[in-house]
Order: sequence, then C-alpha cells, then structure tokens
Amino acid sequence: MAFSHVMTDCRIGKNCNLGQNVVVSPQVILGENVKVQNNVSIYTGVVCEDDVFLGPSMVFTNVINPRSAINRRDEYQKTTVKKGASIGANATIVCGNDIGEYAFIGAGAVITKTILPYALVVGNPSRQIGWVSEYGHRLKFDKKGEAICEESHEKYKLEDNNVSKIQ
Repeated sequence: MAFSHVMTDCRIGKNCNLGQNVVVSPQVILGENVKVQNNVSIYTGVVCEDDVFLGPSMVFTNVINPRSAINRRDEYQKTTVKKGASIGANATIVCGNDIGEYAFIGAGAVITKTILPYALVVGNPSRQIGWVSEYGHRLKFDKKGEAICEESHEKYKLEDNNVSKIQ
C-alpha cells in the first residue's frame, strides 16, 4: 500500500499532484500546479511557487550542518523554488540556495549556490551549461543576444548574464 504524508500547517495550492512516498512538512508552501514525483521529502523552509516540477527522489535539505545529537530546529534555512522551475530526478538542493524562474536542474545535480532564472545546470557540484525557455528547450542565442524557443516560438534576450522573455 502506497501513501504520502502531509503534515499540519503546510499550504498546498490548487491542482497539485503528489506522488507516492511524499512528505510535506509543516510550514512548507506549494503553489498551484506543483508536481511532486515519488519519494520526495519537502522540509520546513521550502517554498515552491506555481508550476514547479520536483522529479523522482530529488532531495531538499534544511539544515546546513545536521547532527543527530544536536537539535537545530531553530536553524532551518529557507529555499525558494521560483515559478516554472524543474528539478530532475535524484538532484540535491542544499538549503539556502534559491532556484530561479524556469530554471532547469538536471538529474543528479547537486545545487550549492543560487541558480539564475532560465539557467540549465547539471553535475556535482552543479555548473551552468546553458539557458532554457519556459517550455524547457535549450536556447541558442545569436550575436545580438536573442533566441527563439523551438516549440513556443517566443523570443528571449540575454543581457549581462540574465535572460528575459521579450515576446
């Protein structure tokens, strides 16, 4: 028999989907349309904005230096996953590092720093290898710093290491 555990004092938005063996701890906030795949624990201090995808067995932490014999419940660090971001299977998000809007975290990546909006990151430790559209496609910027999503045909601009949608 499969189940998930949703604790008191958390907020779960409309149209969220929780897989099996998911734990949602107190004070967690899940926006609307958040998809949580199997075997994910979302600990106190985590906020996921609308349209976030959490892949199977990905991991959040909430204490930077945990010890079994030392109670650090008053030291939980906050992590915010911004609107539209996707976190791949078995990725680890070290607490206190926010994930930008529409960022794409590859499977197995270990996040040890804040991730920019639209960034594509992979590896352990993670490194940025490119940019993605809101549809999750890799963006190829021309000499003017412009790119077009192959699926939506929306345009993006890269300026000063920041991506924004221009259409």
